[in-house]
Amino acid sequence: MLTRKGYYTRVALDAPAALEAAMEIRPDIAILDIGLPVMDGYDLATALRRLPGLADLRLIAVTGYGQEIDRQRTTRAGFRHHLIKPVDISTLERALNSAYGDGGHAS
Repeated sequence: MLTRKGYYTRVALDAPAALEAAMEIRPDIAILDIGLPVMDGYDLATALRRLPGLADLRLIAVTGYGQEIDRQRTTRAGFRHHLIKPVDISTLERALNSAYGDGGHAS
């Protein structure tokens, strides 16, 4: 959906593939699932930000974890938004557009 709306996207199915893609394309924003195989989204966020030039990478969590403790954990991990699955495209677009702003959380 994002590609059809004009966003440049790259999909990675696990954390190692995401790290490889990030090194190649140097994204401005990463949308991460928290419940990933191999390495969870929190660890992936840390690893992405350690890559050269990605210390300020803007992160959006898209997850099935929706308790307040989950939201607090994404905030501590540096995510700007915590979106609960299923996410509609307008909510995701608002998060993408505001990811350049103050870092508030969308629901």
